[in-house]
Amino acid sequence: MSKKKAHLLGFIQHGVNSHATGMWRHPRDKVGWDFSRPAYWQHMARTMERGLFDAMFIADELAPYNTHGGTSDPIVKYAVQCPTHEPSTIVPIITTATKHLGVGVTLSTAFEHPYSMVRRLSSLDHLSDGRVAWNIVSSYSKSEWDAYGVEMTHRTRRYELLEEYMEVCYKLWNSWDADAIVADKASGIYADPAKVREINHVGEFFRCKARSFVAPSPQGQPVLWQAGSSDRGRDFAAKHAEAIFAVHPTVTRMRHYTDDLNNRLDKFERPPGSVKLIFGAQTVVADTRSEAQEKYERIKACIPAEGALAWMSGHFGLDFSTYDLDEYVQNIEVPGIQGLFESILYARDGAPVTIREAAMIYAQGMGMPVLVGTATDIADQMEVFLDEGGADGFMLAATYTPGCFEEFADMVVPELQRRQRFRTSYAGTTLRENLLQG
Repeated sequence: MSKKKAHLLGFIQHGVNSHATGMWRHPRDKVGWDFSRPAYWQHMARTMERGLFDAMFIADELAPYNTHGGTSDPIVKYAVQCPTHEPSTIVPIITTATKHLGVGVTLSTAFEHPYSMVRRLSSLDHLSDGRVAWNIVSSYSKSEWDAYGVEMTHRTRRYELLEEYMEVCYKLWNSWDADAIVADKASGIYADPAKVREINHVGEFFRCKARSFVAPSPQGQPVLWQAGSSDRGRDFAAKHAEAIFAVHPTVTRMRHYTDDLNNRLDKFERPPGSVKLIFGAQTVVADTRSEAQEKYERIKACIPAEGALAWMSGHFGLDFSTYDLDEYVQNIEVPGIQGLFESILYARDGAPVTIREAAMIYAQGMGMPVLVGTATDIADQMEVFLDEGGADGFMLAATYTPGCFEEFADMVVPELQRRQRFRTSYAGTTLRENLLQG
């Protein structure tokens, strides 16, 4: 019986700091590199491709979090995902430096019409030879709505809007027939108008009367990615996503999520296992366990306490500066990202966690499991997540860059390959083909 092979993605942001707060001050972070210049991204991309990663996955936030103390001061002060540049701008830089590596780009539906979203994503899919994925988000953070001067919609209404948003996107992506382009120089006819349909969508939230302005791209539409975590979010992911990113701190929570998602797929007439489940993980690898533990302690020492609380406030929509830091998070309900809050609730396998402790755990990597040890140790744990947790792969959260990905590619990937747990070559040319590779 063949073993399940893992898929790997590098989880970063287009900014000075990603998902391990305070890494910009780590002595091994971006040594000789400037995150705002193409060379840095090209090197990171080539490193991930050398490690046969499926994709670089670019998270995003549209504005500095302003929930903690009613201000974004601590976000700016401690570089908590700030500054962050627009994610899609680096896609061509990454894909022209590589041949196989995909790019997952996080783009919010909250402040952009479906027509321009389709145009942008299809253009990027053309420019990348079919290696783009769209991480579909609807903006959960108050700061984003404040920045755009729009009243924040209720979560339930956001999902109703999101369903219609996707309906318009699908109509536009499907408006060109495969044989619409004639390109007959003798007659002067480039495309057959009868095979490029004008959509006329009139809905509750959107209107669109147009033909898609971009001919079908190599993938037809980007790979659709989602991180649905609430009950409604899981349904949305089960209906639309080709791959799902989830954060669960234990193998037991991973298994619960896997079983739940597969049950939901049946509601939408999709077979179990038809959606790739990619679980978050953070790795700290070294030649010896003691060296790895020392590296991990150095990473944790970079985390600023106030910055950690400010990030947690922004993600969960509560001002934790008003709470007793010794209160247990199990006693609190949050309006923000439900699934990620569960990663804190179960961070110690159900044992109580204080707000103070939760902030530091969350600031290390959003509550995802941290695998510390030798390449053998890390591969051992990943095999457990694959076999017992139902994982199809891992979203590797950055610590210091580009070093953390260089180390993983050079040390852990060969160990996974030795165990026949990871590919030795890419299966196809598009991201979708590689993602579907067993």
